[in-house]
Amino acid sequence: MFGGPSPDAILDRLDPEQREVASSLRGPMVVLAGAGTGKTRAITHRIAYGVRSGIYRPSSVLAVTFTARAAGEMRSRLRELGAPGVPAKTFHAAALSQLKYFWPQAVGGPMAEIIEQKGRYIGEAARNIGVKIDAVSIRDLAKEIEWAKVSLINPEDYVLKSAEIGRPPISGFTPEQVAAVALGYENLKERRSLIDFEDILAILGGILEENSTITEQVRAQYQHFIVDEYQDVSPLQQFVLDQWLGGRDSICVVGDPSQTIYSFTGATPNFLLGFRRKYANAKEVRLIRDYRSTPQVVRLANDILKEGKVEGALELVAQRPPGPEPVFKEYSDDDAEAKATAEQIKELISDGIPASEIAVLYRTNAQSQAFETALSAADVGYQLKGSERFFNRPEVRQAITLLSAAINHEAEGYEMAQLVRTLLSEIGWAPQPPAPSGAMRERWDSMSAFVNLADQLAQNTTISFAATMKDLVAELRERAAHQNAPTIDGVTLASLHSAKGLEWDAVFLTGMSEGLMPISLADSPELVAEERRLLYVGVTRARQHLQVSYAKARSGGRASRKPTRFLAKHWATNTSPAKNKANTATGRVPKVTSNHNAKSPKASPTPLSVADLEMFERLRKWRAEAAREIDKPTFTILPDVALVALAQNRPADAEALIKVPGIGPVKLERYGEPILKILTGS
Repeated sequence: MFGGPSPDAILDRLDPEQREVASSLRGPMVVLAGAGTGKTRAITHRIAYGVRSGIYRPSSVLAVTFTARAAGEMRSRLRELGAPGVPAKTFHAAALSQLKYFWPQAVGGPMAEIIEQKGRYIGEAARNIGVKIDAVSIRDLAKEIEWAKVSLINPEDYVLKSAEIGRPPISGFTPEQVAAVALGYENLKERRSLIDFEDILAILGGILEENSTITEQVRAQYQHFIVDEYQDVSPLQQFVLDQWLGGRDSICVVGDPSQTIYSFTGATPNFLLGFRRKYANAKEVRLIRDYRSTPQVVRLANDILKEGKVEGALELVAQRPPGPEPVFKEYSDDDAEAKATAEQIKELISDGIPASEIAVLYRTNAQSQAFETALSAADVGYQLKGSERFFNRPEVRQAITLLSAAINHEAEGYEMAQLVRTLLSEIGWAPQPPAPSGAMRERWDSMSAFVNLADQLAQNTTISFAATMKDLVAELRERAAHQNAPTIDGVTLASLHSAKGLEWDAVFLTGMSEGLMPISLADSPELVAEERRLLYVGVTRARQHLQVSYAKARSGGRASRKPTRFLAKHWATNTSPAKNKANTATGRVPKVTSNHNAKSPKASPTPLSVADLEMFERLRKWRAEAAREIDKPTFTILPDVALVALAQNRPADAEALIKVPGIGPVKLERYGEPILKILTGS
């Protein structure tokens, strides 16, 4: 048996609802989990409890996620919990591994080549039937073909099915033309022995449906299924899942209907909402304790859902101490919004919030340019979410090669983290970044991510041995195999869609005006409802500091924009200076938890003891007084997570104090002496 915590210890770490998820190992279960409620914690502890108690064999469990990053995180947590052999994969990764294995038996010959880009073949199919095409049209047709395939709609049925559901037409094309291009595209692939991303699931599902010999092998292998983000499952993914299950009911699904934001790709919450109709004996557990965000952020998130009457919405209950009220800002134009946002970000960084814990979110990728320019001018480093894959970068490949060569030659007297710094300095890494943006900064960011990962491994308290270069390289190779990039130290710029599943200490929701939120293309009640859910996702990315802003005009344009209808009430009551000040209300906090530290933003929530709570209150009172003296919000003094860490760990000197998350050199110089006096009682 693998080393790790005992079954009882695994359950002891959970709140009552999470514990119910983890301990109920038999039969079907649906977990409705709100944002920040610890769903990954609950399901990984469920798997680990099943393995550690001997009820599950590690290899008999299949945990399915929607992103490689989520799968990587799940595998890391399972290793720490003593269940390292459990497969955790995306739907496509799990299907591809099975398809590769069974292709010779089911189809014969070498497996067809997988095409990564459809455009070339869709363009050829369109030209073959005399349809005029350009780059934009190819992109639109590709998306529509993908939607039809994951919705289990064949080209022959497209015209009828799209009409039945009122599918909006593709600009410049009749439904008959779309169907003809789709059919021509499928014929081209078949003639050239090619398959695409969606075919991986479709072909595997077909094999499992028709070939009983192969199906028996797969079902004998996998006995228990856990599906994360179940609200985003498409009909095609559900079809494959049904083949894996084969009528069995050892399945646990986890999701949040309020976070359904991918219906344009074929995802539907209907499988989540209808789970108990399919499995009449299913147990339902609701996770509503929000460990991520302050009560102020949670209140805003709840209001957004209540006003929209979102089906299946969960009302979250905040578990963190109070923080600042969300701030609502209005700017003259886009450039003014970007410049002011960059200035505020720079101030947050100087106050001790790491750049990697700050995000600027927007509705469309085209909005990023103004913020890139403004952050560069403010000398603030940033990273664009969704740009080039991290492990494809030349400097990343070079660094992995360099670190791999050092596995058997670790310098005597060097700890692993220090050795990483020494080696990477040979190819351009330095303790300080070279510039806020540009190629040199991107190279430095990549190598700095390795340094940060080395520090995390070196400080991992869940292992009883000192991490080595071999451990680091093994971690990097696994991450590379699943495209699970380490954190880069820079402000994140991301669209609301790409921010799903992530979280930061400070979030700036920008461009929140009518036409962008909801976007002008949302021309039906269903699409407007999805835009509301998208805003909810954006709000719930913030742990503590949240600012929502919009610009009244394009740069140089007429001031005709209005704030988003979803927040009109909040804008009207929160734009005065008095309302924008942080909430400094005092009073006893019934329960204080922390789920963040500098090296691991998603550490487990730990309730404070009575003594720690009393210390927390003394620290909070001091912080409120310090904030009033300089007329600034309390979070600019120290974030709540720092107060929690101080109350729990009681550092006794400056050297220990600077290791507390949220306390950097500037904070240490400004507030170190009064903090130590409070902690030591002197």
